[in-house]
Amino acid sequence: MNHLPAGDPAASPAPDSPDAASAASDSPASDAPAPAARLALLAGALADETRAAICMALLEGRAWTAGELARITEVAPSTVSGHLVRLMEAGVCVTERQGRHRYVRIADAATARLIDELASYAIPDRDAAHAEPVVSAPDPLARARTCYDHFAGRLGMAVTDALERDGLLRTDGAFELTEAGRQWCARAGVGLTQAGRRPLASSCLDWTERRRHLGGLAGARLCARSLEADWVRRPPGGGRGLLVTESGERAFAELLGITPRAWT
Repeated sequence: MNHLPAGDPAASPAPDSPDAASAASDSPASDAPAPAARLALLAGALADETRAAICMALLEGRAWTAGELARITEVAPSTVSGHLVRLMEAGVCVTERQGRHRYVRIADAATARLIDELASYAIPDRDAAHAEPVVSAPDPLARARTCYDHFAGRLGMAVTDALERDGLLRTDGAFELTEAGRQWCARAGVGLTQAGRRPLASSCLDWTERRRHLGGLAGARLCARSLEADWVRRPPGGGRGLLVTESGERAFAELLGITPRAWT
């Protein structure tokens, strides 16, 4: 057998040949750069119907056990566990232990927004009002719901519009809470202590209203404050929908000057 010199061009296959591709894939120097590898890991984690269904369930903002997710997705618990490992390895999901149970949730708001945008791109009408309403009232999701951890639907837009109208929020370009807006949050009991690098205010496209509503830390804390104060409640069956209580109607009127006509 003839041995070619190490530096001879003939020792290497042509750049476009199958042998060249094989040699490149076996070479440590050709490993994908870390950013591309992370993107591929994320894309691969979402490229499965069951894992996509898990993410859609988690977008409601609630945490679920693996057993509950198995029932939701109608697959075996052992199968769900394997899928959850893939999602956690990609940084899509994290687990939290409470008592004897371990709960799964979306890793953070940025990840939830990414998945929500992908879902809305793939399923443009997933949050739209029904073409033929089940009841005479407008679709509950279109009235008031959460977009992961902040208000969406007509309630979300009413809150955003009122904050802008009163000079509490700037919405031209990037959303920005004004100094008056910070003071309003303090009066309303909406804490704004920074946690991590999440922006104080951000915009999020509302997929039923087709307008931007308030997200970011301020949006999340306002929603949390409203749930804690019983201004809004989750419906009995759970889900993303919200019900504004009588005390909530009074609070929104006093704090923002909006009435139920704004979201019903």
